Amino acid sequence: MPTTLPSPPRRKNEPVTGEPEVRYAQTSDDIAIAYQVVGSGPVVIWMPSLSNIRAQWRVPALRMAYERLSQDLTLVLYDGRGTGSSDRRPGDLGLDAHLRDLEAVIEAVGADRVNLLGYYHAVATAVAYAATDPQRVDRMLLFGGAARMRDAMSPAQTQALLSLVEQDWDLFADAAATAWLGWGSGENAGRVAEAFRTATTPAVARDWFAEAARLDVSDLLGQVVAPTLVLHRQAAGQIPVEVSRRLAEGLRNGTLVELEGTTPTLFVEGGARDLAMVSRWFLTGEVCRDSASAPAPTALTALTTREQDVLRLIATGRTNASVARDLGITEHTVERHAANLYRKLGVRSRAEATAWAIRNGAD
Repeated sequence: MPTTLPSPPRRKNEPVTGEPEVRYAQTSDDIAIAYQVVGSGPVVIWMPSLSNIRAQWRVPALRMAYERLSQDLTLVLYDGRGTGSSDRRPGDLGLDAHLRDLEAVIEAVGADRVNLLGYYHAVATAVAYAATDPQRVDRMLLFGGAARMRDAMSPAQTQALLSLVEQDWDLFADAAATAWLGWGSGENAGRVAEAFRTATTPAVARDWFAEAARLDVSDLLGQVVAPTLVLHRQAAGQIPVEVSRRLAEGLRNGTLVELEGTTPTLFVEGGARDLAMVSRWFLTGEVCRDSASAPAPTALTALTTREQDVLRLIATGRTNASVARDLGITEHTVERHAANLYRKLGVRSRAEATAWAIRNGAD
């Protein structure tokens, strides 16, 4: 049975207030790893790529994702060595080091069994952990990575982005958030860029990406027994679907689902459907392939077509000026549509409208 950790009572659909406490786990090589625990239910470890968990809570779309997932799950977030609030003296950045980070967090949380959500760089680490300690992993969900990470990092667009790490760190952070990960403009994009910018130093990032390109767990795929859902949503110039397909086919119990759209991140394009799929997988092991399985509620149909357009763009963090440009209307008209949709949805601000859109599939 999956481990469920005790937590203070929280009513269904009650949002998380504030930011979870940052705690610290100590690795076997004496590195302090910052982690947070929120929610109740089966334990899901959201494994980090280049992370800063405290800054990520300030990204509206990510915060909504954390809050939604923690309604049904015990969500554990952590910063890998050298990043975020963890020890900034990373030392080794290879696979064994990342496994030590994960092991330290699992031990600190006190979970006998866990589910793993591996994102980009963390995909290889998740595979390696599930292969070497199969009795502790119930299910995995993998996104954006590969058994051989150089397969995911080799496309020209990705290499162009990585070339900015040492040339211009601020430009790298902005480009990673907006151009590569597809966060667009507005508050979400700005906050994601800030999370990248403050995650680590350019020198550590350079070494971190260099080590990532050497990760290869291809020979471990056949040893993974945990049911694994591999999700793919990428633009053509980023990670080819063949990379995700090889990953799923190499696993004993791997299933590939190609998500609609091209934004190479979860919970932005198709946010509510992504959240429904992730929650259902970790709770039941069922794969929800039908995008209609998470339909928008009736309240959305009360909005005019233009109000729905404005809501969708607001939910991506765009400013009124940006929405006006995208729709070919004036800012005053955007403000009028926004006021109308706030009234119809029973919300009072852009933040509440964004939360409503993410939770209810207005994408």
